[in-house]
Amino acid sequence: MSDVLWKTSVAGQIDGKTVIRGYPLYDLIGNITFPEAIYLALKGELPSQPEARMMNAMLTACIDHGIAPPSVVAARTVFSGGNSLNSAVAAGALTLGDFHGGAIEQCMKLFEDLVGDSTSDVTRLAKDQVAAMRAAKLRFPGFGHKLYKRDPRTVRMLELAKEYGFGGRYIDFAVAVQNALEESMGRDMPLNVDGAIAAILCDMGFDWKVGKGFFIIARIPGVVAHIVEEWSREKPFRRLPEGSYEYDGPALRAVPGTVVSDVASS
Repeated sequence: MSDVLWKTSVAGQIDGKTVIRGYPLYDLIGNITFPEAIYLALKGELPSQPEARMMNAMLTACIDHGIAPPSVVAARTVFSGGNSLNSAVAAGALTLGDFHGGAIEQCMKLFEDLVGDSTSDVTRLAKDQVAAMRAAKLRFPGFGHKLYKRDPRTVRMLELAKEYGFGGRYIDFAVAVQNALEESMGRDMPLNVDGAIAAILCDMGFDWKVGKGFFIIARIPGVVAHIVEEWSREKPFRRLPEGSYEYDGPALRAVPGTVVSDVASS
């Protein structure tokens, strides 16, 4: 019986050499870009030049969206409490879940379940799925934006996908869903950057399970930058400013057997 408990095809040692998916790490250094290395780690093979350029574009599109998202708020707050940079990065990463950073994974899974090996017309398929989800009062992940009628990041992603030769059934389906949603709801429901990336990753042959991981990989540099800025510019112990919060619990009351103390809190 083998004593081996853990096996991996991602990275390891062959003849004393560290390898990533079989390629010597030493030979990868200086010969491929970081997006190409990410593609290799996630997909198992080196990308073509169009695949590498598409990967680079998608990672760039996700790198940072400002100080307001929960991941940045959490990271900066945890650092301001006196914790290490790695603890603050971890706090930011832990905030990335179904409602922040999860749409790519959710959208990829839905796309792969619906389109997969199907030969159905994508326009018909999109209309049927939109009708079914609306009847069930379910939200279609990857669509809608509070600011844009057409997400400019999506427009750019789809332009590049066409330029690099990644137009396929998943992208066609995503656009068809956008059109079906807008027709059904009577308002703008644009394919957003998460949905666009989900469709492109599906057309590139990625498994839906990498979706959230892809967003985490792309967003961490921005989180690190915010933490360093917090470290450099702000005083410790970040807290909500007075007037931005209020207590709305029960009215002042005495503990049984006592009277309310007149000592003010400090």
